[in-house]
Amino acid sequence: MDLRVAAYGVVTDEGGRLLLARWIEGRRTAWTMPGGGLEPGEAPEDAVRRELREETGYTVRVGALLGIHSRVIPAGRRVQKAAEPLHTLRIVYRAEVTGGRLRFETEGSTDRAEWFPLAAVAGLQRVKLVDIAIRMAGLA
Repeated sequence: MDLRVAAYGVVTDEGGRLLLARWIEGRRTAWTMPGGGLEPGEAPEDAVRRELREETGYTVRVGALLGIHSRVIPAGRRVQKAAEPLHTLRIVYRAEVTGGRLRFETEGSTDRAEWFPLAAVAGLQRVKLVDIAIRMAGLA
């Protein structure tokens, strides 16, 4: 079984809007939490800062650890065809924008980022991690 460890940030603004990134690597385009896989030897907090900068253009201060979500994806459901299932560990933090400006990632797994009012998130095409992270942050 393959293992992927990733870190994500729940970022809200002063108006209570949630920052999401549009994931384009899967079978369908869907909104997700900004974040992604750890590089070898990288601390999860560093991964959140790096991924948010890459996907959204913002620099962030990493806050409280909200939780860890574990999921096993069967081999037949993986984005890239594989013979083995994938065990994903998703580490979710609160994060706060400290600088930068909104811009879109190029040549990555996401192609845009956007702020959404929490009430609008339920109407978006999104991955399950969005709802999980919102619950972990106590925003639901």
